[in-house]
Formats: sequence, C-alpha cells, structure tokens
Amino acid sequence: MDNDAPHAPRPLDTRVSRRKVLIAGTVSAAAGALPAMATLANQATAPAEARPVAMSKVTLEVNGTSRALELDTRTTLLDALREHLRLTGTKKGCDHGQCGACTVIVDGRRINSCLTLAVMHEGARVTTIEGLGTPERLHPMQAAFVKHDGYQCGYCTPGQICSAVAMLEEVKSGIPSHVTTDLTTRAKLSAAEVRERMSGNICRCGAYSNILDAIDEVAGGLA
Repeated sequence: MDNDAPHAPRPLDTRVSRRKVLIAGTVSAAAGALPAMATLANQATAPAEARPVAMSKVTLEVNGTSRALELDTRTTLLDALREHLRLTGTKKGCDHGQCGACTVIVDGRRINSCLTLAVMHEGARVTTIEGLGTPERLHPMQAAFVKHDGYQCGYCTPGQICSAVAMLEEVKSGIPSHVTTDLTTRAKLSAAEVRERMSGNICRCGAYSNILDAIDEVAGGLA
C-alpha cells in the first residue's frame, strides 16, 4: 500500500449531542447579555460628577437668620449646617444617629441632624450651639457646663448642651419619658428622668456626673 496516497475524507458527524446544545445556548445567552453588562459597568465606573444630580432650593431660619440654599436633595441637615453654612459647632460623630453629637433644635424639638435631609425642613427654625450663646454672653446651660466641667475632649458637648436645653422644655411641657411613673400628672425632673432623657447623647470621656450637675443647676435644683 502506498503511504503517500491521499487518505479518504472522513464523513462529517452531523449528530447533535446534548452537550453541544447546552454549550451553544450558554454562548448565545452570554452574547446577548454583554451589551447590558457593559452599560451597567460603565454606569458603575462613571465619575460622580458625570451623573445627574437632583438639586433643590430650601430656606431655613438658622439661629434667627433666614438662609437660602440650593442643595443636592441627598444632603443631610448636618452637612448643610457644617459644609454649606460653615456652622461647625454641630459635630459629626457616628453619622448613624447613635451618638447624639449632631443634635440641634428644630422648631423647638431636638433631633439628630445626621438622620434627616435638609430639604425636609423648608422654613423650619433651626438652633445650633452657635445660636444658643456667644463666648461673651453664654447661654445658662453653656455656663453651667463650664462651671461644672461637663466635658473633657468637648466633641460631644455641643450636642449635649442642645439636647439638655430642649430636654428641659420637654419636661416643662409635660412630655413623659420611659421612666415616668405617673402619666396622669406633669412629669417631675429627677436624676433618673435626666439620665433617661439624655441617654441618646453619648460622652465617651464619661463626664456624665458633671453633665448631670450642670443640668441640675439650670433646672433650679430639681434634677
């Protein structure tokens, strides 16, 4: 037999196996998904400044002065105060509403400014630590904190003071707390009441006894 003779062509295998069908289907599905995946990838990697930003105008009465702002609708009240109005007395602590360092007074009620959006407070009256008093003319609560050394590092102090001022107003208005024993009569200020009502303001330095003394003095010895 001549080894140099050409071999006869093998017949084509026209049978379609289950494996081939699965491979073909997978390739087709992947090819169809590529454009959508590419779009998502481009969106994810696009620079923040290239994405559309929803802006909104909001007017706040901050420490007695009307302030008009145009803000990204995602801006918290805390960031509006600190970054846009430069009122840096209000501190950003945990940024999750757990420490109370960002406490301000809005329409007479204390709130964590890191947990609320600025655009939700159109026309609201906002009081920060800067609006309570000045170094030349301290608010009684500020003066009491200085007198009783109600701070150490001082980072939580603005929130502590704003919370304490609003807390005393809550007591005067008869708003009960979780430790109020008699809901049929006006709440009386006690050490237990103060501790409960101020529990949302954390002092990592542990100056709680001095803070209690300061509040007690402003409250007229009722705490």
